[in-house]
Amino acid sequence: MEKIRWKVEGMDCSNCALTIRRYLEKEGVQNIRVNFVDGDVAFDVNGNSSAQQIQKGIDALGYKVTGTLEADKAGLPVQKMNIHLKYTLICLPFTIVLLLHMIHDWIGWHWLMNPWLQFALCLPVYIIGMSYFGKSAVKSLRNGIPNMNVLIALGATAAFAYSLTGTFMNLGEDYLFYETAATIITLVFFGNYLESASIQSTQKALQSLAKSQKTVANMIAFDEHHQEVIMPVDNKDLRSGDLILIKSGELVPADCKILWGNASVNESIITGESLPLEKHAKDLLIGGSILADGTVKAQVTAAADDSALANIVNLVKQAQGEKPPVQQMADRISAIFVPAVIGIALLTFIINYFVLQDFTASLMRSIAVLVISCPCALGLATPAAIAVGLGRAARNGVLFRNAKSLELFKDIRQVVFDKTGTLTTGELTIDRFQTTNNTISEEELKRITYSLEKYSNHPIAKSIATAWKIKNEIRWAKIEEIKGMGIKATSKEGDEYWAGSYKMAAALTTNNTHNVYIIKNNALIGWIDVKDDIRPEARSVVTYLHKKGITTYLLSGDSKVKCEQLARELGIDKVMAEQTPEQKLAIVESLSRRAPTAMVGDGINDAPALAKATIGISLSDASQIAIQTADVVLMNQGLKNLPLSLGLGKHTFITIRQNLFWAFCYNVVAIPVAAVGLLNPMFGALAMGLSDVVLGINSGRLFVKKVT
Repeated sequence: MEKIRWKVEGMDCSNCALTIRRYLEKEGVQNIRVNFVDGDVAFDVNGNSSAQQIQKGIDALGYKVTGTLEADKAGLPVQKMNIHLKYTLICLPFTIVLLLHMIHDWIGWHWLMNPWLQFALCLPVYIIGMSYFGKSAVKSLRNGIPNMNVLIALGATAAFAYSLTGTFMNLGEDYLFYETAATIITLVFFGNYLESASIQSTQKALQSLAKSQKTVANMIAFDEHHQEVIMPVDNKDLRSGDLILIKSGELVPADCKILWGNASVNESIITGESLPLEKHAKDLLIGGSILADGTVKAQVTAAADDSALANIVNLVKQAQGEKPPVQQMADRISAIFVPAVIGIALLTFIINYFVLQDFTASLMRSIAVLVISCPCALGLATPAAIAVGLGRAARNGVLFRNAKSLELFKDIRQVVFDKTGTLTTGELTIDRFQTTNNTISEEELKRITYSLEKYSNHPIAKSIATAWKIKNEIRWAKIEEIKGMGIKATSKEGDEYWAGSYKMAAALTTNNTHNVYIIKNNALIGWIDVKDDIRPEARSVVTYLHKKGITTYLLSGDSKVKCEQLARELGIDKVMAEQTPEQKLAIVESLSRRAPTAMVGDGINDAPALAKATIGISLSDASQIAIQTADVVLMNQGLKNLPLSLGLGKHTFITIRQNLFWAFCYNVVAIPVAAVGLLNPMFGALAMGLSDVVLGINSGRLFVKKVT
């Protein structure tokens, strides 16, 4: 499979996106994503069709492939003048002069009434309009999916042709509507510009992320004398293994690992956390973050195209191109909208002609119907809100893998938490310890324990060995790790020592509540308890969920005693402990059937349950399989943005409903108003353009709206 990602110009509405999607489906490509909001088209070619053939096909549809979307360019705005603004500025002077004839008696410019002069002024505007709207309209009709440009082309052509007939037949000024044709074209160009500008504003969070991907790096090279040479290079040219120098105040050019130096790093671009983090040798740096203070030498671990930031940008853009369930109805209506409007316009002309017995008035009303109707509003309602919601989420460290998840959050009534690494940090520390033999001191217990546990790879053993590290450790004659039991060792003096679980100490004590038991020559000499620190934000997140009426569950493979203790501390409603991955899967499946359920987990054993939940949520420091399975990834290595993701999901859906309500109401009201002659074609063209701007402004409110 060859993955193709293109930037395509000329998509003005959901019908355009639908045209391209149907063409790609006909070509047999897979994993199609078409996002008319920012012109992204992505798909996988399976070998039956070549990319060159498909590009020619898209160009033949009336759209233009302007380039390949590389990861380092994703989301960046095109630096040339907007084509709609350019055409508006070209057409505007001709249109203004044409409109002056309407007040020629006031200004005394009676020469403006010359029909051939008006024809000459209108012709350049009409040619430009038809080169854009007309060409697109013809190609859309040829492909059986008429777009909104069909309406514009019909309206402008009807006014122009009617005026041209009046000019050739010298029928007088009552037959001249050149200004109507010119104004329709100019105002629609202006409306399209306003629409594209409002769409660009909805993309600003994603653009901010994307801009952070491209920077100049100081690459360290060595000359023939093995002396260091600093070479400035574009970060997209860096490869894994390259050495780089990063100075205070500079952007980290790529994902890398510190080899030398210490630094204070601002990772808010990824995590949303504004406080700088201290980084030292062997720590990882995320490409796009800022070195607030310090200087480091580092080794690149991932090229720019494969960096964490590039993956975030690409995943968000993919999600923006997907259609959540609420969009399906709007798409179906948009697909039949243009033919329906043409039918209404024809009916408007016929009825008005029989009622008014006035061809000119009837024609103007039918033209007004054509230009005031707005299929774009229906198509833009969902993508605009989705673009803002996903962009704000990414900016704050919440990564949605698909747009569907954003919508589904509104229905979540249950949240299931894994324990270790999710509600807790996963980092074990010593809680308590005690000697049970009066002949041994606490220091000697620590010495024995460290000397044993340093040879184990078990997480508990590692945490104890780290905390109690000493220099005068015991040198063992023999030592081995027995799975499920612990570490067994024999000293040079012949004494036998054990450090392990209760299974090993069951014959020596009835107390099974401790984590590690230390035994010498078949006598219990001490025990140790470790604890997994609770994430500082866990309690506030659980409290927030309860305020929203959401039931919380703790689902873990850990012991019932520990799970119930944690649940009491955090106020979690229900506990299901000592569960295998298969049991976790069955429980989450059962809960999801009962009510929409979100599952938050981080381990390999959580992956099946994450896949089965209504929405699977993973943490960024989770296992790779958990991240790949989850629908949502919290990038700040914690739960603090779970309320934000829930709130954004709910308010994005509210915004979508508001947008759809406006789009439907606008068309339901505007078309009859135009049909009865209460709105002329010129104001209709302006109203059509402004209707999309309203949606853009309403969607843009999601940037600043309080959602938690």
